[in-house]
Amino acid sequence: MRIFPISLCLAWLLAAFSSRAGDGPVEQWSVFELKLTGPATGNPFVDVQLSARFTLGETTVAVTGFYDGDGIYRLRFMPGQPGIWHYQTTCNIPSLNDVAGTLTVQPPRPGNHGPVRVAHMYHFAYADGTPYKPLGTTCYAWTQQGPELEAATLATLAASPFNKLRMCVFPKRYDWNTNEPPLYPFAGHATNHWDFTRFNPAYFQHLEHRIQDLQHLGIEADVILFHPYDDGHWGFDRMPASADDLYLHYVTARLASLRNVWWSLANEYDFMKEKKDSDFVRFGEIISREDPYHHLISIHNGQLMFNHTLPWITHVSIQNGSAVEDAGRAELFRDVYRKPVVFDEVKYEGNLPRRWGNLSAEELVFRFWEGTVAGTYVGHGETYLSPDNIIWWSKGGALKGHSPARLAFLKKVLDDSPAAGLDPIDKWQNPSIAGQASAYYLIYLGKQTPKSWEFLLPKPPLATNQVPVEGMQFTADVLDTWNMTIIPVPGHFTLHKKDNYTYADQAGRAITLPGRPYMAIRLKRVSE
Repeated sequence: MRIFPISLCLAWLLAAFSSRAGDGPVEQWSVFELKLTGPATGNPFVDVQLSARFTLGETTVAVTGFYDGDGIYRLRFMPGQPGIWHYQTTCNIPSLNDVAGTLTVQPPRPGNHGPVRVAHMYHFAYADGTPYKPLGTTCYAWTQQGPELEAATLATLAASPFNKLRMCVFPKRYDWNTNEPPLYPFAGHATNHWDFTRFNPAYFQHLEHRIQDLQHLGIEADVILFHPYDDGHWGFDRMPASADDLYLHYVTARLASLRNVWWSLANEYDFMKEKKDSDFVRFGEIISREDPYHHLISIHNGQLMFNHTLPWITHVSIQNGSAVEDAGRAELFRDVYRKPVVFDEVKYEGNLPRRWGNLSAEELVFRFWEGTVAGTYVGHGETYLSPDNIIWWSKGGALKGHSPARLAFLKKVLDDSPAAGLDPIDKWQNPSIAGQASAYYLIYLGKQTPKSWEFLLPKPPLATNQVPVEGMQFTADVLDTWNMTIIPVPGHFTLHKKDNYTYADQAGRAITLPGRPYMAIRLKRVSE
């Protein structure tokens, strides 16, 4: 759990982009910002083309600048290596052209592991190799609720197990969320009188500060670039193509330097009836091309699956509650796409009068565990009715459900699992077993209520040090995933071949269970 001192919130906002030319060394994977003064007349958002090249030895990173209002232009750079970097600007405005300098980049401090990347095909790790195992939640419109409620959301997240947050750039208008936001992303006035060629810098300044707040909490910001929860009210869901593209250029230039950013092209992309699949392909190509740091990119579905095989899609983001009711079904998505699979929406714990918003806590936790032993990842959401319409899934605030504590227990189990991630062990025969064969096994029994479990494993391969399978020894723990207990089983279990496909315990032992649902068994090979 995180400790979040609210008194530091203002300090974090002020320090969000504190690096400037001449300010001294910059930390690797932090933000170096070059602030320049230029013309404020005309339309600087489209009239001025500003970029820079940052060079260290044979490594060159091209960065796009942006206009931040009041004659201020900014270039932001996230250095990926320590050393002395050189930079030089290019601009169609002479006063902003050929600005050169150097910056010294030092190694990262503890807690800074860099951006998250795909690892081991189906999993994730930070840039420094530290494993990252997502346990996410959803708060679509939390950054448009005002300082008091936003601070409460951050405090809740600080005490939660979640290390990823799905959130929208644009405001949201939907049932239980019809309030107007304090700020709007474009110049103009509500409800739909906007100049899509002029951004409102204050809106994006606030957004990026909140993403920086999440970074201080160790939380990845899964930034949703488009969504259908507008229905023409503001018109952000049906902007012309030129406005869509200009927006993507701007938001990429502003946010890409933040190491905890993920890009989600859309939430329920297929419900945006004013857009075509080809539009989202174009969006993905723009982000992929213009993000110099190649942050993770996904797109989330409503009823129709997107083409997740496209090379710039790094991982598969899925809405599908039934798939994680059974590990075997969840695992099939790995076989299809051969990328990390994140079931970002599997319905929500809550009591809404909608079938997607009234899961019990037990059911949501069950779906997390089924997805986990499938070698995939699952996202949390909460939708409990409230007289003030402050519901976590949209506005944030406080969590009311019983699943987060149980998901914290799951996170501890994941943190103690192999760095390479959990993969299906015998997907064709027994999808309830995940781990790394010969080393670690996690068996989830779900809604079954057995009184014992025969120690029986699929035939494992030789260990990496060529230890023979026959005679391998394991310790065992019984996990109660609902009551959050771990009970070690006395002694060791020794593998002995039972048939061509399975190994049992040499002494024929079984593991005693309490006859309750939601039990799991964890096996770890005894070190030689």
